[in-house]
Amino acid sequence: MDHYKVLGLTRSASKEEIKQAFRKLAMEFHPDKHAHSSQQLKEKVTLKFKQVSEAYETLIDDRKRADYNIRHNSYRNSANSYGGSSDYYYRNYQNGYRNSYGYGYSRPADAGGSASVVTKFEMVLRYMTTRAFLLNAALAGVLLGATYVVDAGGEALWKMQNSGKSFEEAMESVEKAKAFDDKR
Repeated sequence: MDHYKVLGLTRSASKEEIKQAFRKLAMEFHPDKHAHSSQQLKEKVTLKFKQVSEAYETLIDDRKRADYNIRHNSYRNSANSYGGSSDYYYRNYQNGYRNSYGYGYSRPADAGGSASVVTKFEMVLRYMTTRAFLLNAALAGVLLGATYVVDAGGEALWKMQNSGKSFEEAMESVEKAKAFDDKR
């Protein structure tokens, strides 16, 4: 199902055009408007209203729209290359199909028989821009910075308290003192 076709829009439609198209179609296909129609017509109208609502919810939200455009363009291009239907992939995504990597959609293998590189890149990019990943990366940076500061501070403190001696020399002195005490 192409959300743009459902709303009768082009891919370059503005948010205002999306809202206007949705209002017009929602008024036309709203189930309450067809309450006294036949059961078959009610079912058709209800299905169309759901499709219009889903298309509107996807296209009005910038993030969902970008995700849909990426997914839909890739499916359309791969479907044309492999003789399949782009709706097949979209339906599988909507029905909760999970591929072997655990992601919600799958693309056909390329001519070499391996998964599409673009798909893996998209998945990595989406993961790297999640809030959890960014917070973990920031925490790791803070911990690494703190480790460096503590290490540098420890060296500076050692040199200040023990001028002229290295840590190894000091440890040898301690071992000699222990050995001397044990002999007594």
